[in-house]
Amino acid sequence: MSLTFDIADIHDDTLARRVQHRIDRKTKPLGSLGRLESMALQLALVQGRDNPHLEAPQLVVFAADHGIAARGVSAYPSDVTWQMVENFLAGGAAVSVLARQHGLALTVVDCGVRHEFAPRPGLVVAKVAPGSDDVSLGPAMSATQRELAMAHGAALVRDLPGNVLLLGEMGIGNTSAASLLMARLTGQPLADCVGRGTGLDDAGLARKLAVLAQALQANAYAQTPLEALAALGGLEIATMTGAVLQAAQQRRLIVVDGFITTAAVAVAAALAPAVLQRCVFAHASAESGHARWLVQLGAWPLLDLGLRLGEGSGAALAWPLIESSCRLLAEMASFETAGVSDRDGAA
Repeated sequence: MSLTFDIADIHDDTLARRVQHRIDRKTKPLGSLGRLESMALQLALVQGRDNPHLEAPQLVVFAADHGIAARGVSAYPSDVTWQMVENFLAGGAAVSVLARQHGLALTVVDCGVRHEFAPRPGLVVAKVAPGSDDVSLGPAMSATQRELAMAHGAALVRDLPGNVLLLGEMGIGNTSAASLLMARLTGQPLADCVGRGTGLDDAGLARKLAVLAQALQANAYAQTPLEALAALGGLEIATMTGAVLQAAQQRRLIVVDGFITTAAVAVAAALAPAVLQRCVFAHASAESGHARWLVQLGAWPLLDLGLRLGEGSGAALAWPLIESSCRLLAEMASFETAGVSDRDGAA
């Protein structure tokens, strides 16, 4: 199995000048809407048209278990993964509430949860294995499993309506996987990549650091992005990477949540740098490595609320700002149409 994606640079100087002129002629001082203006221009470039519109936004939560959780790297037991998937599907989780509030279609994907779920609406079973292997002893998954997970993610997005993908995740132990990927992909010291995850105390954080150092050593051979994804990542991160690449190929806007979803986007961007042109980074997570990673990616998050929940909660919270930028471009009057004098006195 071999996945290929055609992800072209979206920049178009002529379109960018035209849309920027429209933005500058709105009834406001130049640049006064800040990030909303740059986001409106980004939407136009992603969609390749003067009048972008947002259709049927899809919030997808990718879930999987991690073998490394048995090493005590999380404050919660691994059973919480499947229990939270049930909570998502029952509508009781934070992301469920926010998806309802903002009119986001919510899909939960079983990428590798150590549990069998009863079929129901909103659940997609794309299980590659019942969780990844213990990465502190060797690779989390095989290259074949990684490729299958990525293929599942790409197929999922191909079948989704709309032109926006909002990323969410669930998996006890997945901040460890994201930390390992950050360390390997960026070359930053492991201590700068590892945080408290679900709320580890000082002793728990020290134990997590020691286990992850062992994992990096056990998988020292994995240096390319795809090797690192298989050796150090998780099944939900691999599935999400395929989804991101497919969404980028289809020129969907990609709304990135926190630390774990950033890991998937970083792998995808290492394979196809133009992926980042399609991404809006929702927030800066309280997970300590996230802000550093965003800087490395040249990303500017919309929100900084001290969030460290995951699930896609930050992406859902950022969604109204993205909607607002699109509506302002479409509906806000210009100086000419409103008969308002601009700063030079002309209407």
